[in-house]
Amino acid sequence: MDYLPSRTKEGSSDPALAPASLGNLLLAGLPVAESRRLIARCEPVELVLGEVLYELGDRMHHVYFPTASFISLISSIDEDSRLEVGLVGTEGMLGVSVMLGLDITALGALVQGAGPALRMSSAQFSRELKRSPVLVRRLNRYLYVLMNQLSQMAACTRFHLVEKRLARWLLMTRDRAHSNEFRITQEFIAYMLGVRRAGITRAASTLQKRKLIRYSRGSVTILNGRGLEAASCGCYAAAAKMYKQFMQ
Repeated sequence: MDYLPSRTKEGSSDPALAPASLGNLLLAGLPVAESRRLIARCEPVELVLGEVLYELGDRMHHVYFPTASFISLISSIDEDSRLEVGLVGTEGMLGVSVMLGLDITALGALVQGAGPALRMSSAQFSRELKRSPVLVRRLNRYLYVLMNQLSQMAACTRFHLVEKRLARWLLMTRDRAHSNEFRITQEFIAYMLGVRRAGITRAASTLQKRKLIRYSRGSVTILNGRGLEAASCGCYAAAAKMYKQFMQ
């Protein structure tokens, strides 16, 4: 079962709160007046698979609220050594460092799931923070959850087996894609998890033999979500508990 709630349709008859806008749970969780005002100051954009939104050290001119897309947060040592340390989907936003008064990126941002998002200039976002205590409170909670995710994924990379990490990654991707089927290559998964492609091939083959997933020509289908959760490391359940405790 997905730990991220379904995108709400409440109020979708109001043009200011179109379904695409309400796809972002962080915004939808705000009081209606606050949500309307923020959405009105955003522009809709279409994120493209593989698009690099920011490299490490870039100046952040915009913040993003995915509505039907998701973004990988990438830590890099050099051009050949990169690792996904977090995911931002419809539950959150890209650019929380702006609320700390910092517009320089500490992590790279790569579009992992194509689709629409809402974008706001960093300057406008900073102004909204000054006028909305309720927005600041909600973002503080999200920042805490995100920091926990980053530290947990770092520990997961160090201590857990590739097969369990792959199961956890597929579940996290499913939750943000809001679908049991998505297109992804083994090469891209290996890049995200920081392992050799051969390791991903073996792990995916094991999960497929257990009839938990089906993988064919760059397309992954989760056949047994509960089984995949059981095959995953405890990091997935821990992240689910953290999100439910602080954001729902």
